Amino acid sequence: MPARPQFDDDQRRARLARRHRLAPGTRADRAEQVVDDLVAVHATDPATVFLAVSARLATPGIADTERALYQDRTVLRHHGMRSTLFAIPAALAPTVYASTTAKVVARERARLLKDFAASGRDAAWTAGVEAAVRAALTDAPSELTGTQLSEAVPQLRETIEYGAGTSYQAEQPVGMRLLRLLGMEGSIVRRRPQGSWTSSRHRWAPGPEAPAAPSAAERAAAQVELARRWLASHGPAAEDDLVWWTGWGVREVRAALAGCAAVEVELAGGAAGFVLPADLEPVPEPAPWAALLPALDPTAMSVKHRDWYLSPVHRPELVDRSGNLGPTVWWNGRVVGGWAQRPDGEVVLDLLDDPGREARAAISAEAAALRAVLGDARVTPRFRTPLERRLTS
Repeated sequence: MPARPQFDDDQRRARLARRHRLAPGTRADRAEQVVDDLVAVHATDPATVFLAVSARLATPGIADTERALYQDRTVLRHHGMRSTLFAIPAALAPTVYASTTAKVVARERARLLKDFAASGRDAAWTAGVEAAVRAALTDAPSELTGTQLSEAVPQLRETIEYGAGTSYQAEQPVGMRLLRLLGMEGSIVRRRPQGSWTSSRHRWAPGPEAPAAPSAAERAAAQVELARRWLASHGPAAEDDLVWWTGWGVREVRAALAGCAAVEVELAGGAAGFVLPADLEPVPEPAPWAALLPALDPTAMSVKHRDWYLSPVHRPELVDRSGNLGPTVWWNGRVVGGWAQRPDGEVVLDLLDDPGREARAAISAEAAALRAVLGDARVTPRFRTPLERRLTS
């Protein structure tokens, strides 16, 4: 049996730098290029999308991402992998829905109908409220906030009891549950938020009719395509990296890897990984590079196994209890520290390793560029880490 092709950590870091548009000479002109190359950008924290894209633009800033999201609509906010909200290329939305979101939608709708029925609201009542929401958005002269929708459809203000008899029993607004589900289906879509680009209080607009549930064959084909896109951006990577990123079952991941003819390779330490068949040749080492990436940045958050770029020694400072990475400082493909923004707007750093004089100068220049991009905005990550809290205390 022939030996597996080998990929050391230096080669993985070289690929990351070039394919994630972090190396010199690889920055993008438009937001769509960044999002397409990264496949998906975490959007649970609104600031992540803007700062992740800005860090990879030839001319850093917020405006081009706003154009892509709200004017051209070539980038969409969409529930996808692990039931998480992402910013994705609009053209990829059908693939994400068929491969991942449709199954979650079916589960969430069943739960919603069960919870609503327990409070005396049957399926016909729910369908009526859904129709009223879509009609209100269609008839409105502009996009509507959640509050405006509740004024137009008063049923959204009603509450249901959730988790009766459990330690987490609570009342939930009908609107919170129903709008989230309709957003997952895509029949209503998030548009420009109230306030600045850092706000998570989005206005709503009508979307297309929710697509039909995919067949098993359609789901499998979409999973092959999404796995192919992910490997092109993040490979070589382990099987359980893809399990973790997608939230699929192991059998689904193995079928998707087989479907895109992924080649098994050997990673540092002897671990098994996979790459696309046309991606076995090494890529050139990039010139030295520095980056300040936001909390939940896809470069840091798209694989489960991170020791090749994040030292286990630094995890307690940079990772929260749920495994979310906070704002990070990078030098040549390794996380060397973290950053935060103080209430006065200053961007402050803590280098957990000393990367040397050249690196410190490059990192300081990136911090100055980030401060200019932030302007009057103040960014506090939704998932805060010990280092970020310490820097802002």
